[in-house]
Amino acid sequence: MAKRNNLIIFSITGILFLILYFPTFIWMWERWMAKDSYYGHGILVPFISGFIAWQIFKNKKSAIEKDNPSNLGIAFIALGLATHLISAWMRVYFSSGFSMLFTISGLILYLKGRQTLKTLIFPILFLIFMLPLPLVAVANISFKMKILAANISTFLVNKIGIPAKVSGSMIYMRHSNLMVEDPCSGLRSLISLLALGSLFSHYLKASHLRKVVLLIASVPLALMSNITRITFLCFVSEVYGPEHAEGLVHDTAGMMVFVLAFLGMLVVSKILE
Repeated sequence: MAKRNNLIIFSITGILFLILYFPTFIWMWERWMAKDSYYGHGILVPFISGFIAWQIFKNKKSAIEKDNPSNLGIAFIALGLATHLISAWMRVYFSSGFSMLFTISGLILYLKGRQTLKTLIFPILFLIFMLPLPLVAVANISFKMKILAANISTFLVNKIGIPAKVSGSMIYMRHSNLMVEDPCSGLRSLISLLALGSLFSHYLKASHLRKVVLLIASVPLALMSNITRITFLCFVSEVYGPEHAEGLVHDTAGMMVFVLAFLGMLVVSKILE
């Protein structure tokens, strides 16, 4: 009977949660599915988080079952819902999405207890990666990243013997030019690799310090991979013609950014282990 009552409580709580945050879910879906979205991976995050939570429940079921509910959860729920309602009224959906973390944490505290929340802290925090940044922040970060990538790529292009100079995000060579646009800034791969890096860190059998080092390593790996891609496209454009740096070659080089960074992440994780 107790298990049935718990199931009813969790079901009702889940339905109410989905209803309350429905506008925020719609906003996230639109951002995930937008053209040239930086958050195409967002739709996978809740499933990954749920899978990790399920693994934790399976491995630590006895400890979780002994946990005692905490009224401190009410404070977390109140903070989360207040933030959500204000954000929804002002249509600031990023803070509304962020408030989910407080609401979910509060529900776990109130329904299960502190030990359960501590055990599930990683899958809860991992949900951050499904929350799209505000468009203003995306534009600012993307602009700075593409300027940085263009400057370093120009330096490398000169080093391989191709005279080049940079103005803003445009790379000028003798016979061709290459524009580093916002989608090529590396922000998309950086966000995806931070999510991937956090997963690597979670499963890494090492100290907390080494886990943090692995997560931080995803940033330079993403930047270096994107710079390698831009340098390669400059080489192809100058040697074989601008038309050869477009289409299939451009798209394949884009996929190689993630592959290179992923391999780099594997190497770093093996070293840290």
